[in-house]
Amino acid sequence: MKKSLVMMIAGMTACVFLMGCGKTEKPEPEPQPIVEEVTAATPEPNEAPAEALEEPLVIKNRTVVNGKQQSYLTGEWKATGVVTRRPIAVMIPNNAPAMPQYGISKASIIYEAPVEGRITRLMAVFEDFDDLDRIGPVRSSRDYFVYVAMGYEAIYCNWGLARPYVEELINRDTVQNISAAVEGIYHPAHEAYGRVSRPGYATEFTGYLFIDGMKEAADRLGYDWNYDNAYVPPFTFAADNVRAETNYADAPGATLIYPGGEQGNKGGYGAYNPYFEYHEQDKLYYRYQDGKAQTDELDGKQLAVSNVVLQYCHGEVRDSHDYLAFGVHGEGKAIVFTGGKVIQGTWKRYDGDSTPAKFYDEKGKEIIFNQGKTWICNIWQEYGEFVEYR
Repeated sequence: MKKSLVMMIAGMTACVFLMGCGKTEKPEPEPQPIVEEVTAATPEPNEAPAEALEEPLVIKNRTVVNGKQQSYLTGEWKATGVVTRRPIAVMIPNNAPAMPQYGISKASIIYEAPVEGRITRLMAVFEDFDDLDRIGPVRSSRDYFVYVAMGYEAIYCNWGLARPYVEELINRDTVQNISAAVEGIYHPAHEAYGRVSRPGYATEFTGYLFIDGMKEAADRLGYDWNYDNAYVPPFTFAADNVRAETNYADAPGATLIYPGGEQGNKGGYGAYNPYFEYHEQDKLYYRYQDGKAQTDELDGKQLAVSNVVLQYCHGEVRDSHDYLAFGVHGEGKAIVFTGGKVIQGTWKRYDGDSTPAKFYDEKGKEIIFNQGKTWICNIWQEYGEFVEYR
């Protein structure tokens, strides 16, 4: 039976060939993009799975297409070498005497948390840093920032530390850091840091991380630039040409977000009253602080992100120096702002230091983020009453 079927198909093929004799040959087919499957892979852009009507359309697998792959940190298409390389997490001051910061707009994630003095400090997570000459100014470490960086498998970069609470942690074998040479750092990276002339600025705001020196230090210290096999991406992103907010049609909207409210308070955000303003035209949240746009010294552009997260954490005052502690493991309240929508939910982090916090809606499903940059504000939950949005 199989033999007869094969002969029949062969005969039909011959007839088609003979009928086509004397006609113009078909043009050569257009070259197709080179597609390479990788361990962590993404559907072809714009491809909708059969279950799309039942489940939100999100990036699930990641595929290399013409040398590009969708980022674990932003969901955007970037060079495979960038996407599969571990990021760096850089400590950056956020108080008025340090402004403006240099290179910060290139970060994929910005994590903001209160520090002593009841101001906030930033930890900017970069995967796109090859075109930067430097990042900074760079400031000192607090242990809760180290723990957050570990969840992203980031190489941690700092200049200084709160020794009583950071020294033992940052020098562990499990923490890969590129730290300026100060007391309490056992394996300093002299080649990674230097000072930049900033007339009128205090010396503490003149220290920068230099990218070429940082790479040299990472090689000298023997750091592996590849994510390990247990890597957990921090976010679930909407697929190409899909807006995350379409999955939250019933959620309320908000165009202004005040992490510390509009009045002064001691929760960390009350000193400079930062806020975000959502622009429907480009669907980005623009950052303001101290009454004006917060910009990058690199290009003068205002900082803007696709997603803003308020992550509530229990906080405590540790000592007379006002050093703070925040619980960045376990779970707590979370509010995610994306596409103009407000999604109430929770964050959870129970699988140890090497996995990030994940964000879930009130039904227990992982929240879908729009592709692009994300700003996470650690909210001292004891001061959570000051949070405002409308």
